[in-house]
Amino acid sequence: MNPPLQVLDTGAGEPAWNMALDEALLETAAARGRPLLRCYGWAAPAATFGHFQRHAEIAAATPLRPLLRRPTGGGLVPHDADWTYSLSVPPGHAWHALAAEASYRTMHAWIVAALAALGVAAELADCCRREVPGQCFRGHEKFDVLRGGRKLAGAAQRRNRLGLLIQGSLQPPPPDVGRAAWQAAMIAARPAAFFGAVEAVEPGRELLSMAERLLAGKYRPPEHHERR
Repeated sequence: MNPPLQVLDTGAGEPAWNMALDEALLETAAARGRPLLRCYGWAAPAATFGHFQRHAEIAAATPLRPLLRRPTGGGLVPHDADWTYSLSVPPGHAWHALAAEASYRTMHAWIVAALAALGVAAELADCCRREVPGQCFRGHEKFDVLRGGRKLAGAAQRRNRLGLLIQGSLQPPPPDVGRAAWQAAMIAARPAAFFGAVEAVEPGRELLSMAERLLAGKYRPPEHHERR
């Protein structure tokens, strides 16, 4: 029997807090022992960029501030009214064993299935189209989610001994669908090959304490974001 999928809805958060909490979810994934889907939004506009990107190049590419270095890879992603999520998976789980491309495809196939249940037609990109290098929503990559030929959803990943973290965004959201309906559809469309029942959870004291430490020591100071 597959383990339950824990679901955490944290609403709209301060940009640096959003990144700190996602990293804390990765850091605690092994101890938690269960996959967790977090859904969240943005209390203020921001932009995130990949862990290995150069800050100076990103700063020149967008007027959006703050600029936050994600714990995952990928390129520049603007945030405001987008629907954002993360999936954290512990080591030993079947999803954690997937190769990076298979993980990316599985995540986006899940999103396509959820959108289909809401009457929104979307598909996986079969190849890539790069319009602006390093900017995730200018053009698309293989297995991104497309709607009407344009990118609707992309994601970035990070895998280590503690688990796997996927961070993703849908933008712009489909105009006739609410965020709550999309989140419910995601839960209903969860892949049976990886997840069993659903457990709605709240962030525990250990998770919040770790996120606060990461916020104060890493994501709020500019040094982390500007270090390369």
